Amino acid sequence: MNMGWRVDAAVSGFFDSLDHDRLREMLQQRVKDGSILRLIGKWLKAGVLEGETLTQPETGSPQGAVISPMLGNLFRHQVLDEWYVQDVRPRLGGRSFLIRCGADCVIGCEYAADARRILAVLPKRFARFGLTLHPQKTALVPFSKPTAREAEARGRGTFEFLGFTHYGTRSRRRYWVIKQRTAKNRVHRTVKTLWQWCRYNRHVKVTEQYRVLCQKLRGHYQYYGIRGNYRLLAEVVQQGEKAWRYWLNRRSQKGTLTGDNLERWRALFPLPTPRISHSI
Repeated sequence: MNMGWRVDAAVSGFFDSLDHDRLREMLQQRVKDGSILRLIGKWLKAGVLEGETLTQPETGSPQGAVISPMLGNLFRHQVLDEWYVQDVRPRLGGRSFLIRCGADCVIGCEYAADARRILAVLPKRFARFGLTLHPQKTALVPFSKPTAREAEARGRGTFEFLGFTHYGTRSRRRYWVIKQRTAKNRVHRTVKTLWQWCRYNRHVKVTEQYRVLCQKLRGHYQYYGIRGNYRLLAEVVQQGEKAWRYWLNRRSQKGTLTGDNLERWRALFPLPTPRISHSI
């Protein structure tokens, strides 16, 4: 049965918007140990140190704190998960599913009417808990198998989730499949980060630069190395080599990495080849 409608939603500033009073109420429903509750309360009141300025926000969970993912997951469970299971799904006319990770979620529906009803009520549900949906990242996306007339089309719409763009297309055997590729903004962000790192570390020993750059690229492959995404992996490593070569040339006027020097440099410091780590 085809569920060709997606409600793609993301919360603006999720961890900065957590209401402390509501969060304590949720914790008290699950945790009876007073010492644990007091410890979590101290975590929430720890404040944020920016330079020499300490601020004490009345909402939100400390960024980078080990407790923040757990508190955020607990908050979203009551705001979205329980509400979807108890109130939303029983009232829908067709099948549906919910996938949630962090501040992002995707709700799939069989019928367009169900998806539109969810999209209409979703902002009100989050507003009750002091949360705001991101206007550019929240949308209704048609995502169904194409008809016979659309056989050569790539599908009806795309949506982004967890750094990937999900889209429908035809396989080599002409079957309708859903594939993933790295989202454009993630590719741009990764390339920008590599350029900045190569710039700020251009005077570090070349062997140390090579070691760290390889670690960064392998980490990128391990997350984005999914079947059908090889081209964008290769683009990242090409841009990484370009950035490294550019800033190595900038640190000295005695020689440049061109011609034979470039080939010897590539043979001496080969960057890791893109690899597919996941098959879905």
